Amino acid sequence: MSAEAGPLRDAHGRALTDLRVSVTDRCNFRCRYCMPAEGMRWLERSDLLTFEEITRLVRIFAELGVTHVRLTGGEPLARRDFPELVRMLRGIEGIEDLALTTNGYLLKRYADALVEAGIDRVNVSVDSLARDRFHEITRRDALPQVLEGLAAIARHERVRPIKVNAVAMRDFTEDEVWRFCELARSSDYQVRFIEFMPLDGDRSWSPEAVLTGAELRALIETRHPLVELPREPHATARVFRFADGPGEIGFINPVSEPFCADCNRLRLTAEGRLRTCLFSLRETDLREPLRAGASDEELAELIRAAAWRKELKHRVNEPGFVPPPRTMSAIGG
Repeated sequence: MSAEAGPLRDAHGRALTDLRVSVTDRCNFRCRYCMPAEGMRWLERSDLLTFEEITRLVRIFAELGVTHVRLTGGEPLARRDFPELVRMLRGIEGIEDLALTTNGYLLKRYADALVEAGIDRVNVSVDSLARDRFHEITRRDALPQVLEGLAAIARHERVRPIKVNAVAMRDFTEDEVWRFCELARSSDYQVRFIEFMPLDGDRSWSPEAVLTGAELRALIETRHPLVELPREPHATARVFRFADGPGEIGFINPVSEPFCADCNRLRLTAEGRLRTCLFSLRETDLREPLRAGASDEELAELIRAAAWRKELKHRVNEPGFVPPPRTMSAIGG
């Protein structure tokens, strides 16, 4: 097997079928685990891939075997006319699943347009269900608007599942657990806790700050026994149902239980750089060749070569680990 043959594979034999596309590095929140409160230097508008450029690249990825696309940021809904991009991508043959990750602040405004354009699934980042604590994390008093956005997208039954993602941080999330359990038990949202990763803007991450999925599960089971559901191929979350009633809770544990072995993801940044791992230290520039007149075949070969070099694992827990210079907002969630 080589980088030249068949659908996208890396040198470790993994088929790469999932593409995360960041459409902007800008965000209307300033979450403490993602970016600093002040001093962010944003990309110029001319640096961003246009909708037409994104669509062309995603079409090439689809021809190489990518079937799942998730649109991220920054905050993707902050990109002007974002539902139009969803419509353009929906028309690409081979894309089976088109999803969105958002902070939810603008979701009420755009929910109907997103569904009409063809969005399949939505994940909403919510780190606290208490208004004051939500403000503490996001540096924005916006929880009511986020919950209204969740309700607006939930009214569209074809958009399922709807997942609520909370970053788990020690000495903070322990007090949030029961509110999130109640949300999961009283709605059809799947609540998921994501371990804090070393991609924060303040560079304050430490292993001690990671509240692991195992710790959270043990805490929840002091009140609510859980039953694990079968894991889907390439799934990042271990998902459980409540043994005594409806509702699902998931745990995404990239620090304590890395799931690199069957990782099928690639990432395209807002300015058109291909990353093969969230923690990559190298990137492949696709924007400049694209704008210089490269053919689809030439771009496909660049993609194949980069994909072949995909890292075996992220090495967060290993001595000498070096975090990427980019923060989460600049990479794409």
